Amino acid sequence: MSTPSLAERVILALLLMVSAALFAWRVRRIIDVIRRARPTPDFPLRPVGRRIGQFLAEVMLQSKVIAQRPLAGLAHAFVFWGFCAFALITINHVASGFGVGFLPRDHGFGRFYFDFVAVWAAVVGVAISVLFVRRFFVRPRWLGELSPESGVIAGLIFLLMATYLWGWASREGTPGDRIAWWLHTLTLLAFLPLIPHTKHLHLAISPFTVFLRRPGFSRIPPLEGDEDFGLAAGKDVTRIDALQAYTCVECGRCTEHCPAYNTGKILNPKEIVLGLRGYLQEFGPAGDVPLTGKYISEEAIFQCTTCGGCEFQCPVGIQHLPLIIGMRRGLVNTGQWADSYGAKFFLSLERNGNSLGFPASERQKFVERSQFPAYDGSQEYCLWLGCMGGYDPQGREIVLALVKVLKHLGLSFGVLSHEQCTGDPARRLGNDLAIAQLAERNIERLRAAKVKKMVSICPHCVRTIGQDWREYGGSFEIEHHTELLARFQSKLPTANGASETIAYHDPCYLGRYRGVYDAPRSLLGGWGELREPPRARERSFCCGAGGGQMFLGEEKGKRVNIVRAEELVSTGASVIGTACPFCQSMFRDALGTVTQSPPKLLDVAQIAAARML
Repeated sequence: MSTPSLAERVILALLLMVSAALFAWRVRRIIDVIRRARPTPDFPLRPVGRRIGQFLAEVMLQSKVIAQRPLAGLAHAFVFWGFCAFALITINHVASGFGVGFLPRDHGFGRFYFDFVAVWAAVVGVAISVLFVRRFFVRPRWLGELSPESGVIAGLIFLLMATYLWGWASREGTPGDRIAWWLHTLTLLAFLPLIPHTKHLHLAISPFTVFLRRPGFSRIPPLEGDEDFGLAAGKDVTRIDALQAYTCVECGRCTEHCPAYNTGKILNPKEIVLGLRGYLQEFGPAGDVPLTGKYISEEAIFQCTTCGGCEFQCPVGIQHLPLIIGMRRGLVNTGQWADSYGAKFFLSLERNGNSLGFPASERQKFVERSQFPAYDGSQEYCLWLGCMGGYDPQGREIVLALVKVLKHLGLSFGVLSHEQCTGDPARRLGNDLAIAQLAERNIERLRAAKVKKMVSICPHCVRTIGQDWREYGGSFEIEHHTELLARFQSKLPTANGASETIAYHDPCYLGRYRGVYDAPRSLLGGWGELREPPRARERSFCCGAGGGQMFLGEEKGKRVNIVRAEELVSTGASVIGTACPFCQSMFRDALGTVTQSPPKLLDVAQIAAARML
């Protein structure tokens, strides 16, 4: 715009102050809520390099936004990159309103940059139009109810692009140029104060959320002192929890991949986060009002299978599982969770030391009957049986198959004379006392036996021993049997002639939690033709056993294991390959319901053992 008049400068200054004040007023209230929340325990900021890396990848390059939902993700990414390109233009635009613009439109770098941003304006205009059509006409159900504010924001963004292009195409100093400048300015000043009042607040705070999120996937933070029972009330909410609650963009990616939501249960991970936001806005982060109730359903948080699909999919760094498990802790550790199945399970776990409720003598009989050597420190591996491997008949078959393969490979191993549950289901259900007792007893036995390296058929045991036990002083090297076997794959026989067709199911605690996808596929590829189910690898659908769900009452809605079994059967494979005894147990129950001629159900170790001479 040509030199503005004094009246125009005064009007611009007044409008700018009003817009900035409205923006700052709302942002100040949000910052105040986050500031008043308690400090986040066990929050190492270092290594900063890793945080910078995830910031560059997930914020600047929009890697997660694009990878997990490519078409809509690219549209969002183009809008974000367009806003980044517009930053310099916007500063110059406001400065020019006071007669101090610094980018000349007719020559040099200024001319290049105005033309460059014009291209981005066209791209953003198309992208925001695509997103508008998707939300208001295609309307994927996980986006939730129609949000008028989304339409308003989309319209303002489109108007910003259109008025920029109008001004760019107009000759400087003409009436058209002046009109375009003021329309662009008014749109910009209307857009600014709306941001913190809508889900588009994530534009301002999601970079901080991504940079500051807790390290590790679904890592449950330790309790602090005797007065910390988990997330029971507002005073227990941490600053990271509050920051994440205000960051939610309501994109519904967590909802789309939640096995509970997709089988007719009331849990919706998005609503848990938004419920915490609603709670904080009404009650604040310092009171004693219970978190569950008005905004967050107790029933919903105990329907979670802890599969991690929500946390893996979230593009703005929200960690749902520490929130959900934290609220479980708050109810269980304070004795407020009144569930008969849960109470019976905890009592059985305390009395018997295993999640299946059998006397410990049953495990000992299996060890003696199978003639497993006792671990004495001289063997390469301590074979951790786990509850399923030590007590469940089918779990025992997996262990026996693995032992056969280990012997074929010439790898020495031994088992502990006494072994109790790792505490995984107690941990995920929120019972910190139970896991502390189980972990401490097991750690003491492992140290006494001088165990160095461990292997297990159960991804849940691997996760709990390798990660959760560190809170109780346990630090052991443990791996899943598929990882071990994959390293020695060259020594294992492959299929000769006709081979099976195999549909492999990715266990949540081996895949998303541990990042192991290729090892089991590499093994199975040597013994048969792999057929991927509709949802595989990072998008794998849960079997329904995790989060303690295997030990609670009947599910509402359709059973998760049946939905997943239907997907696996739909591949037409003759074998369903598993790598977790819990998954195998859940599918064993479901396959008879899904089909009259179910495929064979075998663990990777069983398939390997079947090819041993």
